[in-house]
Amino acid sequence: MIRRLFYILMIGCISLLQAQEKLISGVVSDVSGPLPGVSVVIKGTNTGIETDFDGYYQLKVTEGNTLLFSFIGMKTVEKIVGKSNKINVLLEEDNSVLEEVVVASYGMTRRRNVMGYISRKKSKSKRSLKNRDSYSKIIENDFRTTSNKPLSTFSIDVDKASYSNIRRMINDGDDIPTDAVKIEEMINYFDYNYPQPEGKHPFSIHTEVVKTPWNEQSKLVKIGLQGREIPKENLPPSNLTFLIDVSGSMGDSNKLPLLKKAFKLLVKQLREEDRVAIVVYAGAAGVVLKPTSGKHKNKIIEALENLESGGSTAGGEGIELAYKLAEENFNKKGNNRVILATDGDFNVGDSSNEEMELLIEKKRKSGVFLSVLGFGYGNYQDDKLEILADKGNGNHAYIDTMQEAQKVFGKEFGGTLHTIAKDVKIQVEFNPQKVKAYRLIGYENRLLDDEDFIDDTKDAGELGSGHTVTALYEIIPIAVDSKYLKNIPDLKYTKRVSKNEHSDELLTVKFRYKKPNKRRSVKITKVVKDKTVQPTENMNFASAVALFGMHLRDSKYKNETTLEDVVALAENGKSQDKEGYKSEFIRLVKSYNN
Repeated sequence: MIRRLFYILMIGCISLLQAQEKLISGVVSDVSGPLPGVSVVIKGTNTGIETDFDGYYQLKVTEGNTLLFSFIGMKTVEKIVGKSNKINVLLEEDNSVLEEVVVASYGMTRRRNVMGYISRKKSKSKRSLKNRDSYSKIIENDFRTTSNKPLSTFSIDVDKASYSNIRRMINDGDDIPTDAVKIEEMINYFDYNYPQPEGKHPFSIHTEVVKTPWNEQSKLVKIGLQGREIPKENLPPSNLTFLIDVSGSMGDSNKLPLLKKAFKLLVKQLREEDRVAIVVYAGAAGVVLKPTSGKHKNKIIEALENLESGGSTAGGEGIELAYKLAEENFNKKGNNRVILATDGDFNVGDSSNEEMELLIEKKRKSGVFLSVLGFGYGNYQDDKLEILADKGNGNHAYIDTMQEAQKVFGKEFGGTLHTIAKDVKIQVEFNPQKVKAYRLIGYENRLLDDEDFIDDTKDAGELGSGHTVTALYEIIPIAVDSKYLKNIPDLKYTKRVSKNEHSDELLTVKFRYKKPNKRRSVKITKVVKDKTVQPTENMNFASAVALFGMHLRDSKYKNETTLEDVVALAENGKSQDKEGYKSEFIRLVKSYNN
């Protein structure tokens, strides 16, 4: 009888617990905002989840469970599940294990206050620093007459810094310098869901021809590349050297403090076979962490956390030391890369753009790639960082929030760190029977001479795992008289093509690329027929971004369009928007007041 009563009570308790099972959700943040990648686990179990891009989580629990919220470098928080279906958590940095780091610099040992890491300068105001931002001059591409110049040649560009920098300026209510607007970087910020490559080449090719949304007399041609996505677990071992600017200009909260949190996202994904070293530079350069296995994440995080800002900026010396360390630990079967994080201010040693370009061109011969991450405003030297990334066989991103850090180091982890094709060049040959004139939208700083296409000594852009590249050409058909074109005299010796030869071809796209460890390029050719189709969602959204860029630059080619036209185009191209970046773009356009 007692045993039966016991069983009845047990069944009742189990039923009661099951009845109390529910779905709980919330947002995990720190002082800077929502935190992606935070581990949320039911204590005493293996049941859990990670927060998404917006710091949001959702988990099935039972009242009375204890939830553990943990993130590398932050204090773990415990919360008991009660009646509420929502638990929001604010995490704090864990400084309990932080001790002074000794900086070892090849034959010397210095304490960090000698190198300027211990002193903090007061941050200058945003107003006093704003005019120190610098950008390379951009002269917008005009229409080129096909009969005079049938070839258009350029290097691919997977840099995305321009869009996140513009987004930051719009959100802050700042004026946007015209030269800060790089339309190709804006377009390539977004994922267009091109199919993965199926053949032997590391990327697939996609083309599309439609009527131009902003000009009824022209056509718009899209050329898209999709890099093969390699699963994280299949990526080769990484030999990474973090090169971190700790000069006085990095003291603001959106610079070194944000940088530390961003790098934690990268460290969290390292494997045991990966190696990380950390080099810093201020008035001088030094090593704060010798090559360390990704297995020892806390040790890497501790070294990051100890960094403080102060002093001038020996950028050239820092680059020399980082490459030296990367070369000494070179992994012939792995990914060898320096990741530079800075606001771009190089004011000690080699500082001119020309000097930096020569230095990086020399260093890239080592086989070590370079990724460049920009932080902060008011002192942001975009022109220097662009040169470093372009000449260092790498990419350039601008990180303004933890959400952007999650995009660069989380969603695009493989592409950020692993190159699948280098020196990728595109050359388009237009059919003079079909095309009177054309203009490449963006890529002004990536143009190449036509003869550079077959010259394997000429540097070009790199394509990372899973990266996409999109380029747009606006073309004027042969029978159209356009206000953008001036009459030119007939050329006596121009080759006359038979009317029946290639009569259905609009253009031919030629690609050249090298495998990461090879010196000779491989050529691919794709013919595009003169067939106008209804625009896909990819084309609608890419067109919207390009048109917004034209509005920001006050381009004469935007014609009579408005920002409402930009929004309408984007709305017709955003259905595949898992991470919400396209919806964010639409909100950004609506909030922009020019």
